[in-house]
Amino acid sequence: MLPLFAFGQYPALCTNDSLSAVEQEIAKNYPFVEVQCNQFQFFGTESPNWLYLNKSLTQMIETGEGKLNFYHIGGSHLQADIYSHDFRTFLQSNWPGLSGERGLVFPYSLAHTNNPTNYNFSSPNTWKGFRSVNQRPEDFDYGLSGAAISCADSLIIINFKHLRTLVKPPFDRLRIYHNTGEFPYELNFGDQELLVTNLTHFPEMGYTEIRFSDHLDSLDLLFVKKCATPFTMELFGFEFLNDLPGITYTAIGINGASLPTYLANANFSRDLQLRAPDLFIFSVGTNDAHCSYEAFDPQVYKANLEKMILQVLKSNPNCAILLTVPNDDYYMRKYPNRNTARQRDVIFQLAAQYQMAVWDFYGIMGELGSSKTWKNYGLMQADYVHFTGTGYHLKGTLLIEAFQKNLTSLQNLRN
Repeated sequence: MLPLFAFGQYPALCTNDSLSAVEQEIAKNYPFVEVQCNQFQFFGTESPNWLYLNKSLTQMIETGEGKLNFYHIGGSHLQADIYSHDFRTFLQSNWPGLSGERGLVFPYSLAHTNNPTNYNFSSPNTWKGFRSVNQRPEDFDYGLSGAAISCADSLIIINFKHLRTLVKPPFDRLRIYHNTGEFPYELNFGDQELLVTNLTHFPEMGYTEIRFSDHLDSLDLLFVKKCATPFTMELFGFEFLNDLPGITYTAIGINGASLPTYLANANFSRDLQLRAPDLFIFSVGTNDAHCSYEAFDPQVYKANLEKMILQVLKSNPNCAILLTVPNDDYYMRKYPNRNTARQRDVIFQLAAQYQMAVWDFYGIMGELGSSKTWKNYGLMQADYVHFTGTGYHLKGTLLIEAFQKNLTSLQNLRN
């Protein structure tokens, strides 16, 4: 029987005695973690989008063919791309022959902010960075990444390579997201130029797509301005694609981002529809509720989250959605944040309404005030908001275990 539960019964979910070997080890080392709660929760009699995802994923695993597109959106927890990269590594290495794609990445280092450690962009040019959280110049439309870099040089060099990662999907297609309209640059790829088979500009959509004859694992890119007219290049991200089966897993995160941040990004839906999601994970909420109890309005949070859900479903009505409850935190480092429990209520309501899944990380942590215990065990930083490297890796392990348990339950139902 598919493990779906009636709304309002979620406290009883933390009674599952069937723990994986990994979860048993976590319980031994961190007895305060509610590992028995580590599962995807449903609040209705059916979840057609999740059944559709499971059918597609199972078929891909059995046949070794097909592609699935996963997105995971959040704030600083996702910009760091630690626990999300653990999940990506699992998705792209667990099934032989299904290596997937790297998907959309953003050159955070060129924007002068923290970059994930699993890839690197470098450039001798001087760049200006923009974050949709607090920088919204007039006529500047952010896309899916929620960030941008700009440079007015006539000759621009950008290099990309993988770093410190077990998964390095090659690419034979590249999409560069940039200014809409005129884009007065010629592109050259150095030693890789002979491999270019097609280059197409899509000025109204704001991207250029390049196809290569072979798979590549690094990029040496040169932009040469074709005219003397002043022009400032704006770059919103690079998407690394291939013809290989597997899962594309794109983590989107901006330090300080909240739901209104992404809702205000004019080209968010446009970019999402270019590669429609099969699974969309929402981990947005910490910044929405990091305030006093009186300042947080659960109904505003609910309305914003529902708008985001509807944007995703517009891009693909069959998309499965996972709503994650934010982690416990302390407001101003000294007040246990009671808003997170209110967010959880909203998340469960929307999960029931749209027949989607919830990963209750707040409950898994131990609920209100638990971040202090996590800090005492070296899992959380002194701000009681962000985790240490060890804490993020633990979170990634828990997400992987919950995903696997959900997949097994759905496969049992299918059989």
